[in-house]
Amino acid sequence: MDMLYRVRQCNIVPKEKKDKLVNFVINGKLLGKPSLELAERLDQTPIFSLDSGTLVLTAEAGTSRNERTQNIHKIMLQLKEEGIITGWRDEFLSVSSGFYDEPVFLIERAAAPVFGTQAYGVHINGYVRDETGEIRLWVARRSHTKSKYPGMLDHIVAGGQPYGISPMENVIKECGEEAGIPRDLAQAARPAGAISYEYSGKTGMERACLFCYDLELPKDFTPQVVDGEVDEFFLWTLDEVAATMDPNCQDPYKPNCYLVIIDFMLRNGFISPESPGYLNILRELRSGLCA
Repeated sequence: MDMLYRVRQCNIVPKEKKDKLVNFVINGKLLGKPSLELAERLDQTPIFSLDSGTLVLTAEAGTSRNERTQNIHKIMLQLKEEGIITGWRDEFLSVSSGFYDEPVFLIERAAAPVFGTQAYGVHINGYVRDETGEIRLWVARRSHTKSKYPGMLDHIVAGGQPYGISPMENVIKECGEEAGIPRDLAQAARPAGAISYEYSGKTGMERACLFCYDLELPKDFTPQVVDGEVDEFFLWTLDEVAATMDPNCQDPYKPNCYLVIIDFMLRNGFISPESPGYLNILRELRSGLCA
């Protein structure tokens, strides 16, 4: 039940907040779900219009991807100055109606949840097997200076999916940047499916699909702090990881990490059909899996 609690923690959209969301539509395609408050603020700009409860772009936004990206980015910078967008990353994400579709425009990563656009990412379960064959997961401690979830536990490697590279290329890039995992080890990461969630947070509607990868590392390999996003790495048994799912845990993981970890535990038999809530967890990990 603790695991089910963690799954549901990432799928919370209270009715009162859902009722205050509007659709952001371009060319008949739903691209986001911003709040009515934000839509009314954007309606004051020359490139957005709130029309019959739907947020759309005006002709001044342009028709090409580059024009839209540049004009929307200027507004995002204004929202940053106003404190509406926080945790600026200087990283562009694709905005489209599906992962395999061409982007309609690119958006600053920190603005994605504010707009309620569909985001994608990669999460890597880095693990080793000890002499008895027991699995131990590498755990990262997020830097205490990070703008989001400072000091919380995290995967050995995880990151948003930027525009212009494949998920596997992103895995290799993030492995090197975050944990000093060389390419020859990182490229052995095995794709293991995806999980999805919708969450109404402080910054807006987070809609995400996370590609899951499993990476078995040599017992004599130790990840290294490279880019300053992590304070330390350590190895835990699955029992130790599972203990942090207690709702009263004072040292938990970043919330969306639990979805990927629970999926890993399911696939490796740590959770069995005999466990109460097993089928509920399976269903809710992929409820409404995004396109």
